Amino acid sequence: MGEKREREFDERRLYRRRRRIRNQIIAYIAVGIFFAAIVVGAVLGVRKLMGFLAERKQAEEMERQLEEMEQQDNENAVVEPPAPIEEEAEPEPEVDWLEEMVESAIAPMPLEDRVAGLFIVRPEDITGVGTVITAGEGTQEALNKYAVGGLVYFSQNIKDKEQLTEMLSKTVTMSRYPIFLAVDEEGGSVRRVGGSSIEVAEVGDMADIGAGGDTMAAYNAGAEIASYLYELGFNLDFAPVADIVADASSSAIGKRSFGGDPVTVGGMVSGAVGGLQDTGISACLKHFPGIGATTEDTHEGMATLEKTADDLRAAEFIPFQEGINAGVHCIMVSHVSAPNITGGDTPCSLSGEVITNLLRGELGYNGIVITDAMNMSAITEYYGSDEAAVMALKAGADMILMPEDFETAYEGVLTAVREGVITEDQIYESLKRIYRVKYRDRLDQDGNVVDGISEGQETAGEGQEESAAEGEGEMPAAEE
Repeated sequence: MGEKREREFDERRLYRRRRRIRNQIIAYIAVGIFFAAIVVGAVLGVRKLMGFLAERKQAEEMERQLEEMEQQDNENAVVEPPAPIEEEAEPEPEVDWLEEMVESAIAPMPLEDRVAGLFIVRPEDITGVGTVITAGEGTQEALNKYAVGGLVYFSQNIKDKEQLTEMLSKTVTMSRYPIFLAVDEEGGSVRRVGGSSIEVAEVGDMADIGAGGDTMAAYNAGAEIASYLYELGFNLDFAPVADIVADASSSAIGKRSFGGDPVTVGGMVSGAVGGLQDTGISACLKHFPGIGATTEDTHEGMATLEKTADDLRAAEFIPFQEGINAGVHCIMVSHVSAPNITGGDTPCSLSGEVITNLLRGELGYNGIVITDAMNMSAITEYYGSDEAAVMALKAGADMILMPEDFETAYEGVLTAVREGVITEDQIYESLKRIYRVKYRDRLDQDGNVVDGISEGQETAGEGQEESAAEGEGEMPAAEE
């Protein structure tokens, strides 16, 4: 019994000992595992740290190398100054070569020649000859004394083609300055050349052309007239008529107008202007502000237009505006009075309200303004030649057509300029408008002088010398 207990006691003690040893082993294993984990973590941490340090060192080394390379590049680089900033050159202003030619022609003119250049007269008015049919010594002396801006010819000056062509050609060479050689050649009843012995194309009344409604017919009519005028030596035609005529039988204009519808007449006027000027002849619209509604004739005395400015804007101004838009070179102002516009009986040709305010200001016309013939009774019965000429220029006209007494009119204008009644600047501006038309064909598209155009002026001196020698063979009745 005792041995059994002792044996059981020994077995329990052995068991406890084994259990204690097992627990110790387990504890040692746990401690070993823990320390092993610490060691592994430390190793990994150290390796990571070493890798980080290595990467950082590598980065620092690369940065150092880059800095060295950059420094070396900077030392080896050639420093160039910055390129200068080029300023855009301003485009040179376009030269108006026509204006240059005009200025160079007018600038050296004496005042006497400038004033004379504002007149278009009959050759008889400066030569004192009854009928001029040739250009000889008398014409040369007259042009030397009075450098008029133009001469206008009528039926009595035309005998045949050879005579007319030679007279006009010689006149050009005798003039010290470019000169207008003008004529009334409308077609129909007003045909100074067509009504002579010279055979030219027949151009009928403008009323018949207007009735057809074809603006090309008006163009062709203008071109037909211009073609034979140009061949003969003319350069200015007092046509077309831009007046509106509702009833040809009661109007002083009659069948010279294209008709009574403002729009239709406007289209016809534009076409006729194109036909004339495209063929080398300057056109002149007439008779501003429109006299188709008048029954009186300014050739015979005063004529009155009762219309208001608004009335004219609605009708009469339309053809003139169309002609202006077509580039017409000249516009003729009538002697009709328009009391509802001017406030009195002053002829429109002497009225600043009509010429400066309406024609130039409202219609925007910048070309040549010329008066109707100043030898008409509507002027001569009420004004002296000098008074009328001065009034017309002060009103804004550029040229005086056929004063009753040219010398009186010329001297009157010359005195008015010298006394400051008319400014020299105004005379200069008028001459510029005139010469822009006279020189219009002297330049090509590149601004060069066209060959042959200026030969007439360049040889004017030769023509003057030759004309004296030729004077012995000219027609005595015409020049003596």
